[in-house]
Amino acid sequence: MLSKRHTEIMRILADEGTVTISDLSVRLGVSLETVRRDVRPLTENGSVLKIHGAVGLAGQVGEAPFQRRMRENADAKRRIAREMAKLIRDGESVMLDTGTTTSFVARELLGHRRLTVVTNSSDIARTLATVNGNKVYMAGGELRSDSGAAFGVSAIEFIARFSVVHAIISAGAIDAGSGVMDFDLEEAEFARMMLSRGERSYVVTDHTKFGRRGLVSVAGFEAIGHVVTDQPLAADIAAALDEHDVRLIVAAES
Repeated sequence: MLSKRHTEIMRILADEGTVTISDLSVRLGVSLETVRRDVRPLTENGSVLKIHGAVGLAGQVGEAPFQRRMRENADAKRRIAREMAKLIRDGESVMLDTGTTTSFVARELLGHRRLTVVTNSSDIARTLATVNGNKVYMAGGELRSDSGAAFGVSAIEFIARFSVVHAIISAGAIDAGSGVMDFDLEEAEFARMMLSRGERSYVVTDHTKFGRRGLVSVAGFEAIGHVVTDQPLAADIAAALDEHDVRLIVAAES
């Protein structure tokens, strides 16, 4: 049983990074003292670190918020990215804004060659630059500490110079009445400009973002050509997409 609990503790930490001792107690169905006893050999061998009534996976404690978000719904985001990558051919031009799902798209594009990539994300630029004959252009400006991405007037003016085949954005929220929304003004403004620079426009996002309202509007459904997600949508949002001739693509199960 101890071995099974060790495996489960490590699985939970791999998914979530940091978990409190009390949460582990509830999820494992054992006492707090049992959890502390189970965690002890993991901390002694360096696999796990103790932090203020919680434990964290070594190497992930103190990581940037963006890296934590990369683990949230990772399987769904990976399936979405794989589906999106199928729509892009070698030699084509692509714009990608910063976001965990678009970062997964960048990783799926490692199998493509001679891409021209325009982005404001240092993660995406780092992933696709210097490989497979790609050309990568990155918007300049101050990089945010949480995401490593550039925003603001200079970043928007930079991408406005380009016209690409595929413009791909992530989304903070999608509402049937308001369309694509975000919670940050600069991110919304950047995504809005990006959508206007592509022959084909895409929103890539997992099912948790649908039926939510954000703070700032990015674009109505009329500005979007495709939505790529991981699950069928609620009837009202599916109807809104259909009304504006938006092509819905639901990624296949792995």
